[in-house]
Amino acid sequence: MNVVSKRKWYFLLSALVILPGVISLIIPPPLRAGIDFSSGSAIEMSFIEDVTEHEIRAALGEIDHQESKVQQMDSRTVFIRTKELQKGELQLIQAYLTDEVAEVTSVPNVDTVSPEVAGETVRNAIIAVLVAAFAILLFISWAFRSIPNPLRYGVSALLALFHDLLIIIGIFSVLGKVVDLEVNAMLIVGLLAVAGYSVNDTIVVFDRIRENVARNIDRPLAESVNVSILESMGRSLGTSCTTLFALFALYFIGGDTLKEFVLVLIIGTIVGTYSSIFIAAQFLVLWDQGEVGRFFEFLRLRRRRERSSTN
Repeated sequence: MNVVSKRKWYFLLSALVILPGVISLIIPPPLRAGIDFSSGSAIEMSFIEDVTEHEIRAALGEIDHQESKVQQMDSRTVFIRTKELQKGELQLIQAYLTDEVAEVTSVPNVDTVSPEVAGETVRNAIIAVLVAAFAILLFISWAFRSIPNPLRYGVSALLALFHDLLIIIGIFSVLGKVVDLEVNAMLIVGLLAVAGYSVNDTIVVFDRIRENVARNIDRPLAESVNVSILESMGRSLGTSCTTLFALFALYFIGGDTLKEFVLVLIIGTIVGTYSSIFIAAQFLVLWDQGEVGRFFEFLRLRRRRERSSTN
């Protein structure tokens, strides 16, 4: 079975999956930011009798909170996302809902994030992902220093990682527009966890490639990569399947607070396994056979023709 020879189809499949997410990210807002990434207040509120989202939303609109988003958690509990509450506003909302809808029995959770804190959270999230990516590049390049072109292994692993993260962020962007799924700090935690899992799976494949290259120095790299993928595919798929069983169980019985985090891990496990086998190793072959250089040469010649045609 020649896995490497079909690499163009793998890249095409990835492009088809990434494209809807990229289009969604271009359309504002790119992601539906939760309270961690945008200022505001989040309130969980329980009532003495059954209520509906429509009733709560209508009542909030009458007291200048018409922009509020209401999510039904169960028949007597709602989650309200509104603008940043000032002193005394929570008591006003609670009293008004008690009078107009139903008696409020408890307000177990209230979270408020200021614009300054939200902006700092976004900056820290971006820095965390970039630092992790740079550390991964250095580590893999150092770990594979005993074979030719070790930097290529680090760059290939990093490209596969960005492939995985772009797919995850794109899916969350689409879900934000389709089902109003908000993202919060748990998304960043999930992305960093996925980065570790994806790179670990990639290193398993790369390590087998290193062994086969050292064992058969005169064999073309494409053949060594193909043999290595076939030898490590069973282990990668087996590990991923057992991980997914646990994650799906946690998604359905772990509660609402964990669902976003677990969803990131589920998508990341599937995409990370795919990229380790069909994307990361293929970059090595593209680089070795000069296809990357030819691609950039094609872009350069095309740009030159466009300039000459305009002149």
